[in-house]
Amino acid sequence: SAGRGAVRRSAAEILVREAPECVRDLQALGMRFDADRQGRLALGLEGGHSVRRVVHAGGSATGRRLLRALSALVVVEPRIAVLENTRARALWMDGEQSHREDPDLPTPAAQEPDPPRCRGVACEDGRVLSARGVVLSTGGAGAMWARTTNPPGSQGVGLLLALRVGAALADLEMMQFHPTAVTGVKGREGFLITEAIRGEGATLHDAEGERFVEELAPRDEVSRAIAARLAQTGATSVGLDMRGIDPALFPNVVGALRESGLDPARELVPVAPAAHYMMGGIVSDLEGRSTVPGLYAVGEVSCTGLHGANRLASNSLSECFVWGRRAARATLDEPAPTSAVKEDLEALRALEPPPLATASTREALWAQAGIERSREGLERLTSDVHPLARLIAGCALKRKESRGAHHRADHPERDPKLDRRHVVVETDEQMDWQTWV
Repeated sequence: SAGRGAVRRSAAEILVREAPECVRDLQALGMRFDADRQGRLALGLEGGHSVRRVVHAGGSATGRRLLRALSALVVVEPRIAVLENTRARALWMDGEQSHREDPDLPTPAAQEPDPPRCRGVACEDGRVLSARGVVLSTGGAGAMWARTTNPPGSQGVGLLLALRVGAALADLEMMQFHPTAVTGVKGREGFLITEAIRGEGATLHDAEGERFVEELAPRDEVSRAIAARLAQTGATSVGLDMRGIDPALFPNVVGALRESGLDPARELVPVAPAAHYMMGGIVSDLEGRSTVPGLYAVGEVSCTGLHGANRLASNSLSECFVWGRRAARATLDEPAPTSAVKEDLEALRALEPPPLATASTREALWAQAGIERSREGLERLTSDVHPLARLIAGCALKRKESRGAHHRADHPERDPKLDRRHVVVETDEQMDWQTWV
């Protein structure tokens, strides 16, 4: 329902069936989730949810605690090598290799060459790492927008790495804007106020102090309602009232705000929408395989169709564990890795790494591909210097409707003929529609 007619049902069924087992796996590895007084998992309620179903740790510190717990296990695992401060330059592909002669085939002309296969990763420091399978988990592209909740490195690097070797991308127009990112607070611009706080009863108020939206509606509705209210009033923020929320439930949020001089137990928190999560990404099947043999994608960099046009809150972390496990198992069926030859190394080292967005590109994406878009603005964006910005604009122009996170002022209604239809990017120049069922 939250995905607005664009969710791939088979992917959603996998998530809800396998996520509980992943939670139990994490608990077996030593991860401790928040519990109630009876020792049962304390489940949170977030936007678009009809029941409490979100497992969390430390209130809204789930990601931090997961990273801490799993990093400690990785450090002592001899089969895992961690390369810190190392950036990927390119994916290493082998050349087209013909099948060996088959006596059952009537003529050599009937034999098709093997498609190129991803064999590893070339790093900026000159190293080339070979692998049985390459799994990209590089995150999304939210930091390409001027106002964002994302860390600076979330600029779609993995998408461009994959596109360069022929992997298909999809749904790049579907950037989710989170309704409640802090604004106007020094040192906390874009700081995310978790939706779980609204799940516990926090409310949103305009400049007159009036509530104006159902706080636990899906994110696309809440973000558009805030943006509309700001446009009507000329204000730069609305107020999040969490004065009735026990600060002990969300210690990291409360602590961060108090460090910045704002006490959420006494005053409203100024918030406004910000770019948060890209539902689009590298086209991936139900095992995480991309359209390039040997190349997989997991998490926000991927697009299985799970999130449709509007990601349901907290499904992203479940997706990482469900598809991380599926992709890891699938790579075991890939052929053994090979070593790079001298010619491959020289060619890879000559490639430039994917570009990062300039300040002007980030401002242009926020202005032309933000919460509300138009044909004129998107057409201007197609001439941007950044290749991913141009692709985002192209996908948004192709979708002549409003659906979920994608809202066109010139096409304000949802087009039922585009249900389950996805804009797929095959190359820099070619985009087409596909139906995913």
